[in-house]
Amino acid sequence: MDLAPNLTPIASLVGTWTGPGSGEYPTIESFDYIETITVENIGKPFLVYRQRTRSATGVPLHTESGFLRVPADGVVELTLAQPTGHTELCAGTLEVIDGVVELRMSGVVTATATAKSVEATERRYRLDGGSLRTDFAMAAVGVPMTHHLTSQLDRA
Repeated sequence: MDLAPNLTPIASLVGTWTGPGSGEYPTIESFDYIETITVENIGKPFLVYRQRTRSATGVPLHTESGFLRVPADGVVELTLAQPTGHTELCAGTLEVIDGVVELRMSGVVTATATAKSVEATERRYRLDGGSLRTDFAMAAVGVPMTHHLTSQLDRA
């Protein structure tokens, strides 16, 4: 299936990525996890994004699904839905330098009445060859913007 021309800068993200991650936050105990991210081309001017995490013993932890868009040169957007009662609208920059793809986004979060309070997020994805690093920070439950998750993924 042909890739829409606007997606050329992030074409190397298409595929399945998996590997270890670690999480921390002032309100919880630190933890390790296994993450899988799938980025799929469906022939439209956006990519389908799916993320899943599980514990080392295989217990499901988190999931989110959405769409990755490149509406203009150097601009990236990620829209996400999460079963925690949150939607996240992220926007930021896309840079490709010497073959390294870097996405940096800030997110605005909307939540249902029963979801935990999450005020804002920051996401960074850095693809260097066959390695994808993710970093996630959030302002939530009364804590200002703080690092929460890091993972190091390889193409599956």
